[in-house]
Amino acid sequence: MALLTDIHNHGGGGYSFGGTVEDTLAAAAAHRATGTEAVVASLVSLPLDETDRAMGVVREAMSEDASIEGIHLEGPFLALERKGAHAPENLIDPTPDVVERILAAGGGAIRQITMDPARDCALDAIERFVDAGVVVAVGHTEADAELTRKAFDRGATLLTHGFNAMKGIVGREIGPVGAAMDDERAHIEIIADGIHVDPALIAAVFRAAPGRVVLVTDAMAAAAAPEGEYRLGKFDVTVSNGKAVLKGTDTIAGSTLTLTRAIEVCVEAGVPRDQAVAAASTVPRALLGLA
Repeated sequence: MALLTDIHNHGGGGYSFGGTVEDTLAAAAAHRATGTEAVVASLVSLPLDETDRAMGVVREAMSEDASIEGIHLEGPFLALERKGAHAPENLIDPTPDVVERILAAGGGAIRQITMDPARDCALDAIERFVDAGVVVAVGHTEADAELTRKAFDRGATLLTHGFNAMKGIVGREIGPVGAAMDDERAHIEIIADGIHVDPALIAAVFRAAPGRVVLVTDAMAAAAAPEGEYRLGKFDVTVSNGKAVLKGTDTIAGSTLTLTRAIEVCVEAGVPRDQAVAAASTVPRALLGLA
């Protein structure tokens, strides 16, 4: 049976990963109750000391709950122009000393990291993370197709929430998503909630990149929880009609999606069910090397 695995998930049930061990365990349990059997705990861009602390929290929770498969660092090496719900003061370059500090603090638990390849030192950092066994994803970036291809050449194998926080596909500049669809080495995350990406476009990506689509939720604390006011990192988030936005803005702040719902959105869009289920189970597990 397919093991539904969400490799990009910030929390649920009213709790966020990395806050406390109890919160982290509760968030994982909330998603298990919806059918997601394994998660990689995602952390937003934080000051380095706070990143170290949050990774320690997740590592402790992993020792108590085998369904938490590791850590996904969404940042802090992201583009200011595409920061989304990440605090701009926390975004930095992946200099060698910072990369080594993060790897040491992760203690082997970092499964993936999202990076902007346009950051100073980024291409070398991609190689270092890959050498350390970390899957590198291109995301929150102003990169064009050419730079995205360079990132893939250096070892990146994933695109974080395709079409979101990056350039789109235009006739003469196909951007990160076009570069990923054109490269057999690359996988593409899709948030299939009908809000982040049009369902017809989701189905088109499945056809264009068979076996390389990864369904993720990018869920925040409001997933599997009542609508209302929440926190994501340092930001206040308002959740209404299933949509999470930074309070007082139209900026999307994660989602309230579950993997089981993502599968159904894909099927409703015309994606064969076996392909949708694989995109939420066997494909991400193989990509991250999960047993």
